[in-house]
Amino acid sequence: MSKKKEFVDSIKGVSVEDLKIQLEQSKQRLKKLEFAHAISPLENPMSIRALRKDIARIETFLKQNSAAVKA
Repeated sequence: MSKKKEFVDSIKGVSVEDLKIQLEQSKQRLKKLEFAHAISPLENPMSIRALRKDIARIETFLKQNSAAVKA
């Protein structure tokens, strides 16, 4: 199973409040990684890209849930 599929499956069972907390933590971690990368190169610069995609997946899932609740 791909990492994307595992991540999506893992967020489906989590409450909205926990997802919002996870989203904020991910955004903070992204800022720290970007700052560290600006100072000195990271071992794995692709981790920034992966984290950005995870943040987008969480935001998309939250928007889909809010749209489903309104409908």
